[in-house]
Amino acid sequence: MLEEVTSLLGLQVYTNYGVFVGIINNIIVDLKKHKADSLYVQETNPALVEDSRSISIPYRWVQNVGDIVLLRHFPEHVELSDEQRRMFEIDEQRFYAEEVPPEQ
Repeated sequence: MLEEVTSLLGLQVYTNYGVFVGIINNIIVDLKKHKADSLYVQETNPALVEDSRSISIPYRWVQNVGDIVLLRHFPEHVELSDEQRRMFEIDEQRFYAEEVPPEQ
């Protein structure tokens, strides 16, 4: 099946049980293999993804693409490890520390 990757942007993603996961914001492409590697999903369901964080879903988990994207597999709940949580907090602190004040 051939599909333009841009046609996937903005599509809603659902588990194989019909539970909303999130909305596709970007597609990561493996340029060496000339195929989609993963879907970058935002506005995720907080019941499935801790703090509704953006996630990357391996394209091999995709079962079907149409008006929505249906996954063949998705974990019951996605959480950050303690180390990932610390790294995210450090990056977030750096980001806010580097913000440029608005011009007056």
